Amino acid sequence: MNTQGGKDASIEKQERLLAGLRGLGSVIVAFSGGADSAFLAWAAQRALGEKALAVTALSPSFSEYDREQAAAFAREWALRHEFITTNEIENPLYVANEADRCYHCKNELFGELGRLRAARGFATVAYGVNADDLGDFRPGHRAAREHDVATPLLDAGLTKSEVRELSHCAGLSTWDRPASACLASRVAYGTPVHVEELARIERAESVLRELGFRQFRVRAHGDLGRIEVAPEELPRALQLDLAKTLAIRLRQAGFTYVTLDLEGYRQGSLNAVLKVI
Repeated sequence: MNTQGGKDASIEKQERLLAGLRGLGSVIVAFSGGADSAFLAWAAQRALGEKALAVTALSPSFSEYDREQAAAFAREWALRHEFITTNEIENPLYVANEADRCYHCKNELFGELGRLRAARGFATVAYGVNADDLGDFRPGHRAAREHDVATPLLDAGLTKSEVRELSHCAGLSTWDRPASACLASRVAYGTPVHVEELARIERAESVLRELGFRQFRVRAHGDLGRIEVAPEELPRALQLDLAKTLAIRLRQAGFTYVTLDLEGYRQGSLNAVLKVI
């Protein structure tokens, strides 16, 4: 946790965030249920009340587990909340799964949210990019700029750790929720994204969740399922009996070969190949 000085700085940024949200007048928040979007949706409700609407986009790349988590958070905090459907899977440029896949996904999302904003009379659309995110490869941020999507967390200078700390102080259950991303982010670049592949990954990851792992990914490389778990969880995953269970269960989920990545979970690990694409 932050020192007192750091905590005061975080609180100051939160006040800056709330003031910025009030200045928007009304807002639709792109709400996936992760730590950042949940904190932004909570702050928007606090700043704007009924003039804030949290919207969760449903598609084959959004798992049923994440849908349930988003709905539960919205109920817990009585957020004004709706689901919409996005159809990025119908876009050949998205399906091709090149390095700009996330751009096409976010372009679809922000296009749909923009149409909803216009139809409902909201002033703007916002999403939960934070100050740390700009250091990663994020083509989706380009789509946000093109659609003039507001970035309140970024504008307030909030980092990921500050979002988690402030969420904890506010009593938000998402304060320590492991990082999440769409299921398509598990598919190796250049391998087409199909509904069947996304379903296979979702089945495989549900196995790890069922077995008690907390931070994990199942990366799909054709017939190979590469398991990443948090470094602190690796010793358990390496236990012979559990490793055997993982292999059996992931084969049942649809993978022919199963491997455990000895480096453990790291965000955006598939981006390692981009320098040679």
